[in-house]
Amino acid sequence: MGAFMGTVSIHIVTFNSVEHIDDCLEGVFGQTYPIQSVVIIDNASKDGTQEQLAKWQSRCSIVFNKENNGFAGGHNQAIRMTDSDFCLILNPDVILDCDYVAQTIRCLIENERGGSATGKLLFKADPTHIDSTGLVINKARRAFDRGAHQSSDLFKQAEEVFGVSGAAAMYARKMIEDICLDGEFFDEDFFAYKEDVDVAWRAQLFGWKALYEPTAVAYHERGWKEGGRGSRPLFVRRLSYINRYKMIMKNDRSSMVIKHMVPLLVYECLSFGYAMIREPNLLGAWSDFWGKYGELKRKRSIIQGRRRATDRDVYRWFS
Repeated sequence: MGAFMGTVSIHIVTFNSVEHIDDCLEGVFGQTYPIQSVVIIDNASKDGTQEQLAKWQSRCSIVFNKENNGFAGGHNQAIRMTDSDFCLILNPDVILDCDYVAQTIRCLIENERGGSATGKLLFKADPTHIDSTGLVINKARRAFDRGAHQSSDLFKQAEEVFGVSGAAAMYARKMIEDICLDGEFFDEDFFAYKEDVDVAWRAQLFGWKALYEPTAVAYHERGWKEGGRGSRPLFVRRLSYINRYKMIMKNDRSSMVIKHMVPLLVYECLSFGYAMIREPNLLGAWSDFWGKYGELKRKRSIIQGRRRATDRDVYRWFS
């Protein structure tokens, strides 16, 4: 075990996760770094997850929600239940190597303004290929997992990235407290999907660094994201679609939108055309956006008023 560098809590939000939760928790309790607490928020699972969690109750703090509070709401619950120096946000379908916690905390401690960190996430079904080494974003404001499907032999260097995937994200408490809005770290208007990108963008605006540490390894059982549109419920597809516009509304700069107008217009035309022809039901998500427009505008005002980073600092990540 390496030197003690601060307390850490691990937060897991489950929803019908019975197939994965045991393997996930075995990895959690196999860490070489001491874990102060493990918090599990179950979002009204119906598949036996709650019964499976019963055997872990002596080692975890478990909350059984009566309704699905979403990824964002569930993790905000867990964050409020802990006071650790670091919080590992972990998907129930991720298995950690034994040094994942130690290595991600180490890189945060060693880097000034280090706010978030991720390791090398590999596909559980095929560990020779990468699931994520952080987040990248392009000029059309589309975010992707960096290195996805590339060989696991790549990305050997520790480096700064735009953001970290919420599948296995280590966050410093000092950053969480700094970038919270109305007591929320993850924006609960998002419910799920792209909330980690929204956090990454906001953290960049507030001057925090996101770090990739290749010696921290984990294995991810990628679900709906790997399937075609038919494998994802309409509710999920609508969230993924509209949450992109919510994060643009909150975090973007009109001057940079104008600067990146060509790639944005090209993508918007293609996206709208696809929705009209193939998935017109997606467009119903705009009712949620306009229903929350006033709240999004208020949050934008707070974020832009508190930002510390220059446009050059933030938009250097937009490829």
